[in-house]
Amino acid sequence: MAEWQDASAGIDTGATGAGLVLIVDDVPDNLAVLHDALDESGYTVLVATDGASAIARAAQALPDIVLLDALMPGMDGFEVARRLKAGAATATIPIVFMTALTDTEHVLAAFAAGGVDYVSKPVRPREVVARIAAHLQSARHARQARNALDAFGHASIALRPADGRVLWQTPLARDLMKSHFGAGAAAAPIAGAAAGVAAPLHAPASLCDWVRARVTRGDAPASPGEGGVADTWTCVTGTTRLHCSLHPASADDEWLLVLTESSNGAAVEALSLQFRLTAREAEVLYWVAQGKTNRDIGDILGTRPRTITKHLEHVFEKLGVETRTAAASRVLGTLPELVRRK
Repeated sequence: MAEWQDASAGIDTGATGAGLVLIVDDVPDNLAVLHDALDESGYTVLVATDGASAIARAAQALPDIVLLDALMPGMDGFEVARRLKAGAATATIPIVFMTALTDTEHVLAAFAAGGVDYVSKPVRPREVVARIAAHLQSARHARQARNALDAFGHASIALRPADGRVLWQTPLARDLMKSHFGAGAAAAPIAGAAAGVAAPLHAPASLCDWVRARVTRGDAPASPGEGGVADTWTCVTGTTRLHCSLHPASADDEWLLVLTESSNGAAVEALSLQFRLTAREAEVLYWVAQGKTNRDIGDILGTRPRTITKHLEHVFEKLGVETRTAAASRVLGTLPELVRRK
């Protein structure tokens, strides 16, 4: 027993083969049987005998799949699964539960905790190997699809509309979310959780509300003026806009958000040069030309509407106009190629 435990503890997780499997069980005999069956099938095997070490090992080694005992002393398998699914690095790792309890209540608990399948104890090694092979193939296809999205510049997020949970996101999407929503866009630690365990990541409330409204009305195009929901959700940060479009994903209750970013910096700079405005005055004028109110502009630029009014007084004086409508017309007439209403 000690021989294969020691070997797994020092394993090279970069080794090639059928895949890297983490087995979590507090019964040594179960570990031995499964380890031997998987090893003979070409898998690289890691083991853990309790929940805390399972989470730590999964976070460090990032296995291709986890074979998880449902009932263990201390932290049970259901809690281990929830914590793995809550971590950004481990959220997409498929989990197959092992349980002697096949009552509907426990089966549902396994799936609710994030499991993709379960096997009954006493386990049948050949069945376990077959199920692992099937789930690994599906997981690899999903990973390849996410990598392809990122490689072609598609920042994408898989979202569950019911609670706004981010199921997975590409690195490009993660960078965009952080740049527009700050460090808060990353998962925060769970109170009392083991080190490195993160809380579930959720999309901003305003984006979640838009997704739910979009999903509720289906794929019918929005009808302006009739309460329709826009086809693209946009967040403005300074002179940069983050656009989110929604597409159905393959899984039930899972939708795909594709993110794109556009910058208005060139337009703002052109306005500043054309009308000899300060950078902030040019930003205010840009948003006036976009039809925004002083309150809207204040929210976008992070300042009070009264301050926007003061900036506009200087803008009107420099442009030789008296109203915001005249200022917008002057901009659109002078630089139509840079400032377009969205």
